[in-house]
Amino acid sequence: MDVFIQQVINGLTLGAVYAMVALGYTMVYGIIQLINFAHGEVVMVGAMVAFSVIGALAPSGLPPLAIVLVAAGCAIPVCMLIGYAMERAAYRPLRGAPRLAPLITAIGVSIILQHLAMLIWSRNPLAFPQIIKVESYHFAGATITSVQIAILSISLAMMAGLAALVYRTRLGTAMRATAHNPQVAGLMGIDANRIIALTFVIGAALAAVAGVMVASYYGIAHYAMGSQLGLKAFCAAVLGGIGNIPGAMLGGVLLGVVEALGAGYIGDLTGNMFGSNYQDVFAFIVLIAVLVLRPSGLLGERVGDRA
Repeated sequence: MDVFIQQVINGLTLGAVYAMVALGYTMVYGIIQLINFAHGEVVMVGAMVAFSVIGALAPSGLPPLAIVLVAAGCAIPVCMLIGYAMERAAYRPLRGAPRLAPLITAIGVSIILQHLAMLIWSRNPLAFPQIIKVESYHFAGATITSVQIAILSISLAMMAGLAALVYRTRLGTAMRATAHNPQVAGLMGIDANRIIALTFVIGAALAAVAGVMVASYYGIAHYAMGSQLGLKAFCAAVLGGIGNIPGAMLGGVLLGVVEALGAGYIGDLTGNMFGSNYQDVFAFIVLIAVLVLRPSGLLGERVGDRA
């Protein structure tokens, strides 16, 4: 039981990160029916920018928490600018093109961002500065760290804030109207191009925070770190129901918990035959099973209700 509780805690932490990244995928898909495969690289850029800022400010004598907040505060606008540039330069001109064209463009943007990061920060894995002392707390035979608590708290706060934005504000109403029918929304005075650009920007801001969190959690940053994370977050969005914001949250948490249980609890039961090296297998088995039984995802619904 101790192993089970520990892996659930680990899974919730990992799932919170997946959910944060999955929200970027699901928001963009819900509003323009585009899979932005470059979104994982935005997460990577957020982690890399935070790495550089923390490395520069670490000798300054500022409080560690202040340094991390400044690093996140620098990573967010950089990622927001990248998100806007992607939408404006790469995706907007192809909005009326066949579906395959924007998909290929998204993959191309992903490769470009990876290689730019490799040129700036090198191809070697970078040890993310751990300037805040990590405290451990024991609960029901399991251990939870201050980093895990911070990730869970920040993720819950940001997801709640996003839900309030989408469902309780005029901007959210405009986003949902544009997702339902951009032409009709335009007749009602909504600037569809502006709303779509803001959707990319908001998703990129969430990706920046996720990048800082995942780099702090694992203690490493790498120019290719966004590829696998982005793929899993995309699967989480599909699992919950692509285009559905609560679905992305649920899919991310579920995927993280399944991965953690597969890597730890089930791995221990099988003598570690299916341990952490095969944790992806369990997550994708669940994904395939859900899509076979419910192709629209767990909370999939008609596009008009998505944002």
